[in-house]
Amino acid sequence: MRVVDLSAPIAPSPPDAPPLMQIGIEYSDHRAGAEAVERLFDVPPRLLRNGEGWAVETITNLGTHNSTHVDAPWHYNSEVGGEAAARIDELPLDWFFRPGVRLEFTGRADGDTIGCDEIVAALERSGHALQPLDIVLVQTGRDAFYERMDYPSLGCGVTAEATRWLWEQGVRVMGIDGWSWDRPLHLEAEEAIERDRPGIFWAAHQCDIPYCQIERLHNLAELPATGFTVACFPLRIVGASAAPARVVAIVD
Repeated sequence: MRVVDLSAPIAPSPPDAPPLMQIGIEYSDHRAGAEAVERLFDVPPRLLRNGEGWAVETITNLGTHNSTHVDAPWHYNSEVGGEAAARIDELPLDWFFRPGVRLEFTGRADGDTIGCDEIVAALERSGHALQPLDIVLVQTGRDAFYERMDYPSLGCGVTAEATRWLWEQGVRVMGIDGWSWDRPLHLEAEEAIERDRPGIFWAAHQCDIPYCQIERLHNLAELPATGFTVACFPLRIVGASAAPARVVAIVD
């Protein structure tokens, strides 16, 4: 068995990072821990191993969408499929530990769309027979640019039609190694305004099906096309639209 980490590292962001990329972590070392022990319990450092107390960290800023995360239907709309949309803590856990398939689209340009026919063709190339509840991972190669400030403006996106097709095959969790399952939002915004039509901006997110998506995956290139299991359990944040997840693939 080989375990491949598909999650982005969670580390403090540069001070000039845009709001949706900002992460803040305060680190407290062992010396500060020893001071806390003495302050709380009157135990002096000489009674601690090497004079050290505990090291602790405090996350001061980590949005539910700031790192590798799982989106819940509530993120897309308040109602999905004619019913109240589920929050992240309301979703079935068995969705998040399932066989996976990697679909390779690394040659696509920024702003391209990945349509239904292309998803079907990629599945055929993978040799994977899609089953209900399989987890579909779309590899675009944009994880290579995760540290760049223009990362949100890069990448291609899956169309609403392809997303619905995957849902119709029984897929409930889909993932991508880009900023978003949709193509870059500034491009969708320009087109939506120019054509003055709904259903263009955030099209795949708001396609009215109660699916989950994993965004900002890493290391998909380390996976075979098929023959692995994905574990992507999101944190149990009550009422949230998404949650960070430690996403891994277990390769046979």
